[in-house]
Amino acid sequence: MVTQVFSIQTPEEALECIRAGIDQIGLLVGDASCPACIDVERARAVFDAIGHLAVKLAIIMVRDEDLVIEIAKELRPDIVHLCDEVVFATHAFAAKLKAAIPGIRLMQAVSVDGPECVTVAKSYEGAADYLMTDTLCQYGIGASGIVHDWDLDRRIVEEVNIPVVLAGGLSADNVYDAVQKVRPWGVDSLTKTSVVENGVVLRKDPEKVRLFVENARRAAREI
Repeated sequence: MVTQVFSIQTPEEALECIRAGIDQIGLLVGDASCPACIDVERARAVFDAIGHLAVKLAIIMVRDEDLVIEIAKELRPDIVHLCDEVVFATHAFAAKLKAAIPGIRLMQAVSVDGPECVTVAKSYEGAADYLMTDTLCQYGIGASGIVHDWDLDRRIVEEVNIPVVLAGGLSADNVYDAVQKVRPWGVDSLTKTSVVENGVVLRKDPEKVRLFVENARRAAREI
């Protein structure tokens, strides 16, 4: 079971999450209105601190394909995660990104808001390396802290030939049940493993992260 967290803002946070057992570390760059978004210079410092200790992901919140690729070339994440409503993991974009940065992988968010999401997920076969099933919010797909219908996630896992990372309101309290029901390739948490004040994501909570990892892996072992 692969575990993943987003909203990392400092090198110290990243290293704390790695010590807590997280496999994949994500951050947001590009749009300051998004929760926990940081600039490219700070993102580079976080990725430098991670090195090869974890897989590095970047949500690049700009609405231009060429600019997404330009920022990715600066940051060199292992995975670019797309979750807005403008830039998608089309076959053309995937080819362009991978030609510019050999070896990079692409994760596409899928909004789980009705049965049609299964068809949407299928449309990314051959382009996206991973899917992240999540809940739609004002910023795009994700960062809502809201759980959706796990029956639909299970259908995507069973019917779509792309590894699925399950997200959307996951915490140490519900990730065991989520993994048991959906049986995803991985699980992700942003809001529920963070310290949030007045709607602002301040930092990760290392103990919440540790318990999230522990319960996700226990669920996977018991399937």
